[in-house]
Amino acid sequence: MLFLVVTILSRSHADLNVYPSAGVLFVHVLEREYFKGEFPPYPKSGDASNDPITFNTNLMGYPDRPGWLRYIQRTPHSDGVLYGSPTAEHVGKSTVIEITAYNRRSFETARHNLVINIMATEEFPLPYQAEFYIRNMNVEEMLASEVLGDFLGAVKNVWQPERLNAINITSALDRGGRVPLPINDLKEGVYVMVGADVSFSSCLREVENPHNQLRCSQEMEPVISCDKKFRAQFHIDWCKISLVDINKVVPVYVTRPDPGSGVLPEIGEYNPPPESLKSRDYFSDFIVTLAVPAAVACVLFFILGYTMCCRREGVKKRNMQTPDIQLVHHNSIQKSSKELRSMSKNREISWPLSTLPVFNPVSGEVVPPIHPDNYETTSMPLMQTQNKQQQNTQNDTKRKEKYLL
Repeated sequence: MLFLVVTILSRSHADLNVYPSAGVLFVHVLEREYFKGEFPPYPKSGDASNDPITFNTNLMGYPDRPGWLRYIQRTPHSDGVLYGSPTAEHVGKSTVIEITAYNRRSFETARHNLVINIMATEEFPLPYQAEFYIRNMNVEEMLASEVLGDFLGAVKNVWQPERLNAINITSALDRGGRVPLPINDLKEGVYVMVGADVSFSSCLREVENPHNQLRCSQEMEPVISCDKKFRAQFHIDWCKISLVDINKVVPVYVTRPDPGSGVLPEIGEYNPPPESLKSRDYFSDFIVTLAVPAAVACVLFFILGYTMCCRREGVKKRNMQTPDIQLVHHNSIQKSSKELRSMSKNREISWPLSTLPVFNPVSGEVVPPIHPDNYETTSMPLMQTQNKQQQNTQNDTKRKEKYLL
């Protein structure tokens, strides 16, 4: 037996009463067509059919809805949907939901009340509950009566229970999922919880075998024999299925303290601060903030000045404390360096050919080479001293030849 409560607002201005059952999915559609008649017509025909209308739902006297009731509307041109699963705690309580429709073109509003009377049912709670994660569906698509009926029919085909109810529907975004990319028509995913009166079938138990658990740990699709009965319309992630037998769940009782009367004890009269405030002395704050750091900085300045100015040795004192042999050695190094510098200034060495310009920078004429083409540059000395050594060796060889003769 399929249990689903779907209601549509009537055209009467009176409050609408609905009677959902505890533990069964409650779906209430807010039709835009009904609220279009609440707004005045427009001069041009056909304009009223495209009015963007949004809805605001809240518990009467409060800014938000009850915790078990949710609302979704994708665009201002689509219908709104109230959905949720009331529990046994809400049985017998009347919940009034204020529904306010906003016409985004004319900025007019229309308000109606929805009275939810939660009824008890003998079939609740169903002991065996399974939660499926459907990857190719959004919440508003799954809340449609025909789509949800097809899913419950497929579940009943593989489970074979006598009673099967849709307990709750939750978007994957409410479970910490990410918003899908706007490519390839990706869906956000939805969790659907169903309950039955018989134990889980062997097909649903296949998820618990070690082989499928290993495949799930490796982020691979498990092998489920009844997956083909869902695959045509619903892509189920079998690694995220949850099977719960509430008869085996140990209940947890939370003891709450007595709330009391809510009246605070008598602690005397309230004494507000005086209108005239006393002036505050900031001299101590000034001493701590400015005077102390300034004094420390002055002391450090005097220590640094004494070290840099009064502790200098001077040239005479330094020469008196230096040994004579070290001074002589230092003077000889200075004389040698000066002599080398003076000798380097007096050298007359021709510049290499690679550094000479090939044309006159003023007139632009081509400059002829310094040496003819048949000039042998390999024997050209790089320094003047090499030229003198060459001449000395030639003279020595001539003297030796004369001596031998």
